[in-house]
Amino acid sequence: MLPTQTVDETPAAISAGEPALPLELLELELSLDGFSGDDADFAEAVRTAAAQVGGDFLFDLPASGLADDCRRIAALRVPKGDDGALAVVFALLDAEGASIRVENPEEKTKDLTRFADAFIDVLQRI
Repeated sequence: MLPTQTVDETPAAISAGEPALPLELLELELSLDGFSGDDADFAEAVRTAAAQVGGDFLFDLPASGLADDCRRIAALRVPKGDDGALAVVFALLDAEGASIRVENPEEKTKDLTRFADAFIDVLQRI
């Protein structure tokens, strides 16, 4: 007889709790799925995807070692949660220029996150 698995034993990624990717990031990644372009098309694809999820494109720049397997990185501000608060996330063009992934800020990108927050502050003052 095979052992049964109860709800309490279900791995966190597939449980009724928080999904592996927050819904906002999943929506953004789905908007970017199928990207087929180059560095020049990256900014436009990310700008369009951000607008589709009710977010803002802030800027993009060469990744310069800020993330692994990454050629360009774009900072976005997207809605997070039910309260409509906006959070900074990054869209990364892979080293081959073939696909885009979306990530939350992490330790390696903390300086870029601070820059994005300062950029937002300047825009809000204008």
